[in-house]
Amino acid sequence: MKTLLVTGGAGFIGSNYVRYVLDQQDDVSVLNVDGLTYAGNLESLAGLEDHPRYRFLRADIADRTGLAAALAGEQVDQVVHFAAESHVDRSIEGATVFIRTNMLGTQNLVDLAREKGVERFVHVSTDEVYGDLGPDDPAFSETTPIAPNSPYSASKAGSDLLVRAACNTHGFPGVITRCSNNYGPYQFPEKLIPLMILNAMENRSLPVYGDGQNVRDWIWVGDHCRAVDLVREKGINGGVYNIGGRSERKNLDVVKAILGALGKPDSLISFVTDRPGHDRRYAIDDTRIHTELGFEPEVSFEDGISRTVAWYRDHEDWWRRVTSGAYQGYYERMYGDRLQEDG
Repeated sequence: MKTLLVTGGAGFIGSNYVRYVLDQQDDVSVLNVDGLTYAGNLESLAGLEDHPRYRFLRADIADRTGLAAALAGEQVDQVVHFAAESHVDRSIEGATVFIRTNMLGTQNLVDLAREKGVERFVHVSTDEVYGDLGPDDPAFSETTPIAPNSPYSASKAGSDLLVRAACNTHGFPGVITRCSNNYGPYQFPEKLIPLMILNAMENRSLPVYGDGQNVRDWIWVGDHCRAVDLVREKGINGGVYNIGGRSERKNLDVVKAILGALGKPDSLISFVTDRPGHDRRYAIDDTRIHTELGFEPEVSFEDGISRTVAWYRDHEDWWRRVTSGAYQGYYERMYGDRLQEDG
């Protein structure tokens, strides 16, 4: 049985991916390593604590000594690396933690993966590393020059280049994915779609940056998980694969779709001062992953929004614990006895 190290598995996409792998891959065990920063929520993995093919280790990927100690003696056959600081607004307020986690943390993982002789290292990145598009520009392809415009995307671009360098210098078995905007269950409420859903459900104002005309390509998180796993199994070492949902939408239209799904009025929308350096448009050309690996997104934006709204309606305990901060004690409650046993 292969051991798959998943970093950031307590985050939004990571937790969905862990659940996907355990459900779909009977011959894979998952070792989830997460530092449990504010965006790491083990409640998103509730019910897996005693799964026979799942283990959790708390470790900060930017702490090389601590990470090495956590992984000492562990078999690691493959790595899927989600762990990252990812909120653009927070990167504008302070970039240092983004550089530390996204760049230093990635290099630490690459070094340790080389020491353990892993057979595959999937580095999960973002379409934001490509920068900005005009309304009529062609979509980002894997050959589009990197031109990040925020501290977050710059730190992710740097981590991409570190993986690329390892592939070219050391023959490292790395592959990079760059995905468009994700949405779906377990997303932290600071992000656009869950923030708007929760505000609308409580009849609070929905703040939209600028004129709301910024365009993003949206992908259902389950589709992204399928794509990452295809790359893990079949991707070409040293390659880059763009992953998109083929669902370009203006931010304002996304917000209106949420209001429509909830039966709420557009009058809840308020326009606020735009984010500094706010990229106008992202779009993904997914030709490579489609032609080489056969990936097709399965969930339409309309269906995905409906599912997402229903999930947040049905999981009020989850999001209220996130917004109150109560979720941050879950690790000690669920693993406290084991921590004492481990000394």
